Amino acid sequence: MNGRRRRSGRQVRARIRSPPNDSSVPELPIAGLPIPDLAAPDYRLARFLLERGLAAIYLVGFIVAYRQFPALAGERGLTPATRIVRGVPFRRAPSLFHLVGYSDAKLRAIALAGVAVGALYLAGIPQQLPLPVTMAGWLVLWALYQSIVNVGGTWYGFGWESLLLEAGFLAVFLGNDATDPPWLVMLAFRWLAFRVEFGAGLIKLRGDVCWRRLTCMEYHHETQPLPNPISWFAHRAPRWYHRLEAVGNFAAQLVLPFGLFLPQPFASVAAALMITTQLYLVVTGNYAWLNWITIVILAAGLVDPVAAAVLPPDALAALAGVGGKPLGLPAWFAALTLALAALVTYLSWWPVRNMASARQAMNASFNPFHVVNTYGAFGSVSRDRYELIIEGTSADRPGDDADWREYRFKAKPGDPRRMPPQVAPYHLRLDWLLWFIPLSPAYAGDWFAPFLARLLAGDRAILRLMGPNPFPEAPPRWIRVRLFRYEFTSWRELRATGAWWRRKPSGTLVPPVRREDLLFGGEP
Repeated sequence: MNGRRRRSGRQVRARIRSPPNDSSVPELPIAGLPIPDLAAPDYRLARFLLERGLAAIYLVGFIVAYRQFPALAGERGLTPATRIVRGVPFRRAPSLFHLVGYSDAKLRAIALAGVAVGALYLAGIPQQLPLPVTMAGWLVLWALYQSIVNVGGTWYGFGWESLLLEAGFLAVFLGNDATDPPWLVMLAFRWLAFRVEFGAGLIKLRGDVCWRRLTCMEYHHETQPLPNPISWFAHRAPRWYHRLEAVGNFAAQLVLPFGLFLPQPFASVAAALMITTQLYLVVTGNYAWLNWITIVILAAGLVDPVAAAVLPPDALAALAGVGGKPLGLPAWFAALTLALAALVTYLSWWPVRNMASARQAMNASFNPFHVVNTYGAFGSVSRDRYELIIEGTSADRPGDDADWREYRFKAKPGDPRRMPPQVAPYHLRLDWLLWFIPLSPAYAGDWFAPFLARLLAGDRAILRLMGPNPFPEAPPRWIRVRLFRYEFTSWRELRATGAWWRRKPSGTLVPPVRREDLLFGGEP
């Protein structure tokens, strides 16, 4: 035919071309079997945002581990990781530390390696290398952070750890600059975003009655774990505004997620609206990187033509290669994305069953690799805020007339005149865990008594995680923990006194104790 030979249907095609749009899915032969075209050249901006965003969050996560892990879960930490390495088999908590043993030096080396690789991906360097190298780099980031999470114990029990690991695993299959973004991987990211948002909406609908009454936001800004400067102003908004917040929350978490699976441009509109709601949460609170990583994975719903309609085309082309010619996918890589889709589909049974259950778990992993998890947040909202105020004294007798000095923290409310700081996406693990204890003393677990003992010992590693040391010359002889009820001040009080909080004593959690009175694991 015109001098050309007909190719065999069994011949493996070297490149798989992309469909012109989401609805056009031609079939091409691979290994003798027809499969849909898997390249999505119209999602280059989405891939750019996914790659850079995940690299930045990995970077933060590894920095947090380097700075905080040794004091919290290191060799001499409050809950040593060595206990998990010795007591939990590799198959239940896969970690490099099971293979090489744990030490603080090895932890720091892994964290620094993660920082270096994350910085390279943030700069876009590995994306320019051969595809197997690009994939291997993402796999290294995932394995390194997995190793830290799986031995971090209670300090790494937050939902955004599993969220980062799941998103990081999907990133292995994003391709490189020589390929188009894979359509199935974009779809997997949307499915992840759906589970994050819809799971959070369901847990609220089933949980605290104040969500159904649209009154939860009257309390949430004040009682959330770590308020930021805008939280005070959001709390003082009128009641109708708080009801609007609750309605908007349900719209963003129970309605818009379904829009991620609609044809374009509707999927882009749904993703953009959900990103807007996440940015609102960023502005009004400190939730580590939960909101930022949700924003990143929602970018998988944005298509280039829609972005080009609202952003300068030249900038998009220079930034993410938007508008360039289709590049296709290598056949072996396309086959891997099919395998990934099959794996995600299989593992989705457990989170779907959880979301359908009346006993829905808020955050849970169903396998030791933290792949395809279930998510949720703030199924219940505290009406009152109670804070632990930890005080020490060097007096011989710990009476009320002694010189009690209060310990300060990086972000946890303490001094009423101190403006709530903005710290997210950085994660202050000690501050977060201390917020839980007033909700239930059970959250103190096996780490709180050692924590108090370390303060009585003047442990420098622990003190570096806190604010200015009130005992710079020598540690106190006695320590106590009192409960205070905290409330945001009124507009008049803020203008007159400069105080953001008002507080009053509400009881004693730990009466005055000495170091020898406390039971803790290991000598500080």
